[in-house]
Amino acid sequence: MLFSLFDYLRNKSTVTTPANEKPLTDTEDDLKKRISFLSGFMVAFKEQIHTDIKLEPNDGPSISAHKSLLAARSEIFKNILSSDNYKAPPSNTDTITLPELNTEELKSLLEFLYTGDLPEDKFKRHVFTLYVAADKYEILYLQESCERYMMNSLNESNALDILEISDSHPNKKLKDTTLNFIVRNMKSIVSSQKYEVFASSNPHLSVEITRAFVDARI
Repeated sequence: MLFSLFDYLRNKSTVTTPANEKPLTDTEDDLKKRISFLSGFMVAFKEQIHTDIKLEPNDGPSISAHKSLLAARSEIFKNILSSDNYKAPPSNTDTITLPELNTEELKSLLEFLYTGDLPEDKFKRHVFTLYVAADKYEILYLQESCERYMMNSLNESNALDILEISDSHPNKKLKDTTLNFIVRNMKSIVSSQKYEVFASSNPHLSVEITRAFVDARI
């Protein structure tokens, strides 16, 4: 399962006390209250409270968000919003275009930026696109979350896709894990029709798979 905000807070929630006393830890009720408090960011987004920037996907109307949150989550967004074009008082026309994302992908990206998490079904549908966006906009926690999801869901039907994305957006840990999986399931993966298409468009990765297979047999 994905590492949730609740898990993070539960692991981190120790209150410092005098040296002669035992540390106090938050109760589950305390953690729920803290999560509810932090969820105010998502409420502000859903109810469009004091939004001051629009994000435009490649297939539909723009979605309003908050400059301060975008800048806090992404160094790239921070640099964009610090440019002269966005330093003037906010207007209804302040827009950032994200041509690599469709509407559903953009909504999932924003949900993650506001909450630090996504339902598993959204990760399943959008993990590759979100991983690429996280790399482009330097959203490290999202990139790590996508990496973790891909490694946990690695199977014979998606291994080649994960290998390809780990190569085009370099990630040694993800690539090595995927290569090892492919080598262990070499016969079924390489004999598939999908591999023929993959090999024609990624000859260098086909060579890497062959070398990894040979090395594993030595």
